[in-house]
Amino acid sequence: MNFSHLDDEGRMCMVDVSAKPRVRRTALAGGRICMQPETIEKLQNSLLKKGDALAAARLAGIQAAKQTSALIPLCHNIRIDQISLDFRLGADAIEIEACAVCVESTGIEMEALTAVSVAALTLYDMCKAVDTTMRIEGIRLIEKTKGGISKPFSIASLNISGKKGEKKSPVERIEFRAEFGIVGDAHAGAHADRQVSLLAEEDIDTMRGRGLEIRYGDFAENITTRGVALSRLPLGTRLRLGGAVLEVTQIGKECHGEGCAIRRAVGECVMPARGIFARVITGGEVDRASPCSYDI
Repeated sequence: MNFSHLDDEGRMCMVDVSAKPRVRRTALAGGRICMQPETIEKLQNSLLKKGDALAAARLAGIQAAKQTSALIPLCHNIRIDQISLDFRLGADAIEIEACAVCVESTGIEMEALTAVSVAALTLYDMCKAVDTTMRIEGIRLIEKTKGGISKPFSIASLNISGKKGEKKSPVERIEFRAEFGIVGDAHAGAHADRQVSLLAEEDIDTMRGRGLEIRYGDFAENITTRGVALSRLPLGTRLRLGGAVLEVTQIGKECHGEGCAIRRAVGECVMPARGIFARVITGGEVDRASPCSYDI
């Protein structure tokens, strides 16, 4: 049997990937840390003595991903173009996901797995003073891709407003205009990098789960999507809605002043963290049944 990490004389070596093409590669890794409900509550309400555990874990995961080749002996030292971490708090566990992107001759799954592992260890370290029952489990590779692949998603709602500062109202059809935005929408043409705003229905559902009655457009999003984790898309990702093409230009946006009414009511608003903005590359008319995809 031939082993890729052994040379002809049986010595450990790195795999030679110099002849392989440099293509866009992604990896999505996941894991979870189980803890007492009381610990989750302390973490959620910023009552841990060590400070903001999620912020520390996110930075630790990103930093660890960049050090993967120094930690794993035969792992290639690759350039990471993006690494992002997402945390979902449950009743007795925190789900962790890391998405990593590169344009290289070898995959980036080890970087994503390392990010999840160190993020989980950081959460353990931040919470160990109040919870000795914690356990880390289920660290795994969820998905990896190579090359120019398109993945489908769908439109839950199309929304526009006539004035800035107003909630947007659902409409049956919209028209994208290149380098402008959506015809008839108050935010079109104002900012070159924020011509169109998008928010995932899945993120809206997290707020509905907290008892809020929220309609499509209440977060001032133009496009409410279904089936795509928008906040994990790298900048520059192309979104294809019918015949129109959008390019992701910004992830998230700070609330104005003291924050929106939703944040003032419950202390959280998903749009600043998980909404995205895009510019229109190619115009066209779109309705809710239009086929949609994004490039990975």
